[in-house]
Amino acid sequence: MSSLLTFPKGGVHPPASKGLTANLAIEVMPVPDELEIILGQHIGAPCTPTVTPKDAVLEGGLIGEVTKGLGVPLHAPVTGTIKGFGMSGHPMRVSAPSITIQTDTEALPVQYSRCDWQKLSKEELLAKVHAAGVIGIGGAGFPSHVKLSPPPDNPVDTLILNGAECEPYITADHRQMLERAQEIVEGALVILKILGIKKCFIGIENNKPDAIKTMTEAAAAASTPEHTVVVQPLQVKYPQGSEKQLIQAITGRKVPGFALPSAVGVVVHNVSTARAIYDAVVLSKPLYEKVMTISGKGIKRPANLLVKVGTKVSDIVEYLGGVTPELAKIVMGGPMMGFAVSSLDIPVTKTTSSVLFLAEDEIDTTPHSQCIRCGWCLNACPMGLEPKEIALYVEAGRPQDTGQFGVFECFECGCCAYVCPAKRPLVQFIRLAKMKAKR
Repeated sequence: MSSLLTFPKGGVHPPASKGLTANLAIEVMPVPDELEIILGQHIGAPCTPTVTPKDAVLEGGLIGEVTKGLGVPLHAPVTGTIKGFGMSGHPMRVSAPSITIQTDTEALPVQYSRCDWQKLSKEELLAKVHAAGVIGIGGAGFPSHVKLSPPPDNPVDTLILNGAECEPYITADHRQMLERAQEIVEGALVILKILGIKKCFIGIENNKPDAIKTMTEAAAAASTPEHTVVVQPLQVKYPQGSEKQLIQAITGRKVPGFALPSAVGVVVHNVSTARAIYDAVVLSKPLYEKVMTISGKGIKRPANLLVKVGTKVSDIVEYLGGVTPELAKIVMGGPMMGFAVSSLDIPVTKTTSSVLFLAEDEIDTTPHSQCIRCGWCLNACPMGLEPKEIALYVEAGRPQDTGQFGVFECFECGCCAYVCPAKRPLVQFIRLAKMKAKR
């Protein structure tokens, strides 16, 4: 275990809790009668609708676009009719503008066929990634075509695909690596061609030996003298899948504060994003459906599902047989970085990795107390920040003074709150500080 790569500072070891779904093959969820597609699913300006109520739309057809600023287009996940515009529930913003589509249940799924992408130029490949609306599926939703166009003054020499999937419960990437290994690796080759580089590493935590084996075989079969894809097993430690920690583990390079990975010659994509890039370039298929994990003791039937973007959590619950009497909390995302929600009327977006239905014995409802100055959060923080000081300053009404403790370098992994013996909601304090402080 000691010879496996990992990042040097901090990190924690929460229970993996992946046994509920790790061995469940991806199943296709039937399309609901109605979908609500949120217009702002990516970092940058939300989409402007290109459709009007009562318009007929085809599966994969354009329904929204960004005309200026950072962003990607939005596509209809189904063939149907535009029912109207409104506001939908959102796990972070409470509500967000959306388009509602009434599904045509008689329509046949669109069939996509391969193109010879090897003959396309870098610019043509990038245009296909943008046109398909591909964003970072595993994280904050950064437009992929922008990440694939690093600034010329930062030459890139390494691509890393993130298959760590270090968050407890979530197994969506794991299942895709088992069931779609060749597509992920071909997506990596597309990215290598766009970036004009030769080397790709796929980082996978060592608790997924089946994925390591499957991906290693696919990588070996696809590698050529021009493009090499290598699977790198990693030590099991959270947050191994965080971009900066993954880069340091695999390459030994440390990304400076507030800098992008390209500053140290690296581009990082999630394995699911690589598969979406494969769909976009090889099949000309837009990103409008995604694999997600539904888990926890509070759902009757845990599953890894392929769902259409815009599917409501309530429809997923109904499909899986409802919730159990033990249900105590619903979290969109993982237990470390996700958001608890109070409603099932929230639609899935391109970045929704999971919905967890947690029972009483899977959560901790102990009230928090004052900081006991034990320093555990300092040891756990992978960025070397001072979470306890940030929290104390927020409680004292001085969030504007927290920049000195690194508040803007925090990526809200939750390690500090996880180890805190006083159960202090440190991540929530940090989020509050970011909102109120000016950088």
